[in-house]
Amino acid sequence: MTEQQHHIQLAEESLAKQSTTLNLGPTHPATHGVFQNIMEIDGEKVLETVPTIGYIHRAFEKIAERRPYYQITPLTDRLNYCSAPINNMGWHMTIEKLLSIKTPKRVDYLRVIIMELARIADHLICNSVVAVDTGALTTFTYVFQWRELIYEIYEEVCGSRLTTNIGRVGGFERNFSDVAFQKINKFLDGFPKVMKEFEALLTRNRIFMDRCIGAGPISAERALNYSFTGPNLRAAGVDYDVRVAQPYSSYEDFDFKIPVGTTGDVYDRYLVRNMEIWESYSIVAQAMQKLAKLEQEDPSQKDVFYAPEADHFHLPAKEDVYTKMEALIYHFKMIMGEIDVLPGEVYHGVEGANGEVGYYLISDGGRTPYRLHFRRPCFIYYQAYPEIVKDGLLSDAIITLSSLNVIAGELDA
Repeated sequence: MTEQQHHIQLAEESLAKQSTTLNLGPTHPATHGVFQNIMEIDGEKVLETVPTIGYIHRAFEKIAERRPYYQITPLTDRLNYCSAPINNMGWHMTIEKLLSIKTPKRVDYLRVIIMELARIADHLICNSVVAVDTGALTTFTYVFQWRELIYEIYEEVCGSRLTTNIGRVGGFERNFSDVAFQKINKFLDGFPKVMKEFEALLTRNRIFMDRCIGAGPISAERALNYSFTGPNLRAAGVDYDVRVAQPYSSYEDFDFKIPVGTTGDVYDRYLVRNMEIWESYSIVAQAMQKLAKLEQEDPSQKDVFYAPEADHFHLPAKEDVYTKMEALIYHFKMIMGEIDVLPGEVYHGVEGANGEVGYYLISDGGRTPYRLHFRRPCFIYYQAYPEIVKDGLLSDAIITLSSLNVIAGELDA
């Protein structure tokens, strides 16, 4: 080998080993949120990933410690804004747990309906976005019509759509209207056909399968070590669901299965979420039947939408405020945040669309929390992201992020 050939060989080896630093984010069409991944790549292979968060840090927990309890609900909206009602109701249940408030069955069932509709909407967004990131846009635009119908139901119940501020401590701010129930029934009647078409377009699609199977896997052991919950844990083979392990809002009254995967890859996460959509649909249908049975057995149940013990957190009717001194006093006290809460320390978790959403609350007996911590599942998933995408392809890193359903609002509290 001549000296010139030797230099050429060294140059070729150097080029072969050369890696590139890729700055993916903080705002990028493939990240679906405001966060950054600094990737070291060799061609299309991901060697190392350093995730960066903090671009939308809003200090929710500290803000909450300076707010009256009922004014904290809008903060929970902005964690996972794709399924905000679950966050809202989880917070209300935390306060109810602190105050030992027992909600009526009808309130529980109404909450279940809204929470399961929120789960469906969230999973539709996640799975259709995974499809978009593999090049399939049609399914995304198709199922968004049904996400829109769910948002119309929210709007009829509380007047809001995305960040809902739905419900109150002890129940809801007002009863469900006939129009709300009509919209729920419309969803139940039309959604199965749409969901079957969505699955027919993707589930056995050879291109979609080739892109998703084997991409971004995580074992059950590693998922548990990271404290995964929700669909991402169940896709890895662990059948943990808060609704079954620690039932709340009368979930013990419902018959549903816990879908479980095996490999914990993108395809398993997609399948688990699809199966959960069907289970949530079944729960909503069961809840509507249970409501009808309650009202048939006792017609007065139609007027039940909050727990009487929670009066101090429920604005009196306007006609009472105008005509009754006590109602006027409580209206003023609520609006001005002058309702004291008993001292105590509680944790309450609910099965959010992305995993366990929990609230650790310490009250010193004042009008605001002494300490409040939000357990955000996406914050945990994102810690595992570098390990999951290591040695995979850059294109796989994109769909892995989508299939984990990392919501930027949960990264910074």
